[in-house]
Amino acid sequence: MVPDGSRDDVAALIAARTPVVVLETADEDAAVTLVVRSQARAAGGPGGRPVFRWSVTEGLRRLDVELGSAQRHNADATTMLRGVVESGAPATYVLLDLHPWFDDPVVVRLLKDIAQVPAERRSTIVLVSRTVDLPHELEHLAVRVPVAFPSAAERAAIVDETVAGWSAATGAFPHVDPHARDLLVRRLAGLSRSDVARLARGAVVDDGAITHRDVPVVERARFDALAADGVLSYEYATVGPDDVVGLDRVLHWLTLRRPALDGSAPHLDAPRGVLLLGVQGCGKSLAARAAASILGVPLLRLDLAGVHDKYVGESERRLRDALAAADALAPCVLWIDEIEKAVASSDGDGGSARRVLGTFLTWLADRRSSVFVTATANDISALPPELVRKGRFDELFFVDLPDEPARAALVRLHASRRGLTLRDEDLAPLVAASAGFSGAEIEQGVVAATYAAHAKAVPAR
Repeated sequence: MVPDGSRDDVAALIAARTPVVVLETADEDAAVTLVVRSQARAAGGPGGRPVFRWSVTEGLRRLDVELGSAQRHNADATTMLRGVVESGAPATYVLLDLHPWFDDPVVVRLLKDIAQVPAERRSTIVLVSRTVDLPHELEHLAVRVPVAFPSAAERAAIVDETVAGWSAATGAFPHVDPHARDLLVRRLAGLSRSDVARLARGAVVDDGAITHRDVPVVERARFDALAADGVLSYEYATVGPDDVVGLDRVLHWLTLRRPALDGSAPHLDAPRGVLLLGVQGCGKSLAARAAASILGVPLLRLDLAGVHDKYVGESERRLRDALAAADALAPCVLWIDEIEKAVASSDGDGGSARRVLGTFLTWLADRRSSVFVTATANDISALPPELVRKGRFDELFFVDLPDEPARAALVRLHASRRGLTLRDEDLAPLVAASAGFSGAEIEQGVVAATYAAHAKAVPAR
């Protein structure tokens, strides 16, 4: 299935004799089908200008009419483009992965020659690849069209077709948990049709069923397919609300927003995020990680400081790629730890930090995807005012040193994790002695006490 919006856009461009159309997608089959159907629509039905597909391995092949094997003598990019120039007959050419030849001035010149033919005799070049970085000489001649990802209904149809195909091949109908199937369809958002089919097939073939055990596996594979390398990382949400002590207001605030992200209340606005400020070592990062478990979505970590690059403009591009990947992986929690260190600027960075901050702020304000941002900071004075205003985040919380009940809960928690049970009379002096301690210091105090107790219990050698 090809989305009508993309088909209408491409059909209009072909009808207008647009010289170069760029389709950036990993789903080549869907892109080729999109062009063929768009050409038919632009021509008002079958017929019209011919449509050719080219790849370096196969050469030219006509798509709208069956003419047998491809023209392998046109497999060379330069030879193929010379043939387009010399033919003089207007047509639509779908070129797969031509970008490696953009460093060749002859190829660039041939593309310009094709694009500058008078409109009534002009061919349309459709460039298809996962990423297409056009030479500057061609940018003004090209129009980029986003290829829409399959909708929820299309993804559900692909999953159902995969289940039916597996059943026909094996003679056994797999067990399909309806809730797990719906969750799987949601988690496959942002992937091409071929990737959706591949991951759905893997979920079925793995154990002959679609269950909740398949969801985290698909989530991880989805991240591997979309994430920006080295900047965005997938975090297994091993922290739950029971691991967070003393931040009940934060946990309650997050719990109220779960229905907007888990699909149970689609009429609610998707929450934008929360900024946790305060004393270091008091559970801000722990709460940020626990947000994913509370909201029931995957957890991604963005290394905002890691986007910086020595080349001008490269830092912003890496950040845009990472944020685009997070958008594609939505719904999810995007965790940014110690954000004040990542946005701090200096005279020696050439303005890179300010440009990165500007890109990030624009995304925070304009995004429409269900990406919930949890950011932590130790020093509010280091944060730019435009970052902490309402609209960037839904709420700001100050995290202070734990009070007496929180210290008692922390001592019990860390002691129980080490197989220790404390009586009330044992707990009271520990709570009193830990006044002014952060949560991290209380944990290390318990760890130090276990070492000391072990040393006293073992005879000296």
